[in-house]
Amino acid sequence: MMTHIKTFLINQGARFDNNDLIDFENTHQQTDVQHTDIISALFNMGMLEVSGDDAINFLQGQLTNDIKLLNGNNSHYTGYCSPKGRLLSLFLAFAHRDHIHLQLPRSQIEFILKRLKMFVLRSKVIITDQSDNIVCIGVAGPNSLEKLKTIFEQVPNISHELISHNDATLVKLPGALPRYHVYTSASNFERIWEGLSINFEKVGKDAWDYLEIQAGIPEVVENTRESFVPQMINLDALDGINFKKGCYTGQEIVARTHYLGTVKRRTYIAHIDGTDQPKSGEEINLSTNQNAIGLIVRSAKAPNGGFDVLVEIRVENFIENKNEIKWKSETLVFKQLPYTLD
Repeated sequence: MMTHIKTFLINQGARFDNNDLIDFENTHQQTDVQHTDIISALFNMGMLEVSGDDAINFLQGQLTNDIKLLNGNNSHYTGYCSPKGRLLSLFLAFAHRDHIHLQLPRSQIEFILKRLKMFVLRSKVIITDQSDNIVCIGVAGPNSLEKLKTIFEQVPNISHELISHNDATLVKLPGALPRYHVYTSASNFERIWEGLSINFEKVGKDAWDYLEIQAGIPEVVENTRESFVPQMINLDALDGINFKKGCYTGQEIVARTHYLGTVKRRTYIAHIDGTDQPKSGEEINLSTNQNAIGLIVRSAKAPNGGFDVLVEIRVENFIENKNEIKWKSETLVFKQLPYTLD
């Protein structure tokens, strides 16, 4: 991570654990995060840049969504699968100038970059890690649109809309609560952060991850790599799969899951009490049966204690045994998803 930016934030009270911004000292951690305007530096997220004459066609053969639909004014989620249709990674993708950006957890950059490069062969494609050059700021809250307008002339107003300025690119994220990514260069970060943070409560990674979970946004990390077919983590409900675009790696399995009927495993939001944080990839069980019925997809500290999680489980267990589903000894209390599952 950029040392000068980290130092800049530490001087403002930031506390870090490697690349994760944990919180800010002397800043009140709001218990009602969903009704507070917040800002966070998302250093835990990385960015790949794909460019070259064959970049679009190359990505079309690798990803679940239609890259040709990215026109510089929008973004979308897209999955990267193994030949068996299991997710290796999940990206937020968008076009900017003459290249495609793929945002993913920084911890997964090395593995995904190496794997994508394996399939470039003689194609005119250049894939680079821009994680230390492009910084992502997350802002959210009921008044975030108006507050962003204090320093940006135009702000996206619908989900996945993208607006580029000379010094930053803004993307509106899906979900009931207004949330935005503000992408900027390392050289512009301090100025933009100072302009925004005057009007937003500064928070760490857990607060942002909590809002991601409320929006039903999954992630794929090392512990869950190749654990899920895209529909298992609701990528279809998030418009992250295009079933008309043609062939890509793993497409046959993904299409078969779609066309042969109801998806048998889905991802839901739940709350778990306790002081130990669930980890991605840990098993979920029934209290009456110790065989695993699902996995933790992601988790975050909940503002009022305990943890909120996205959990992938068998649909039949969700319907028939909802009140018996446990992580270790803790019973899951399920919450409403913000989107509809078929």
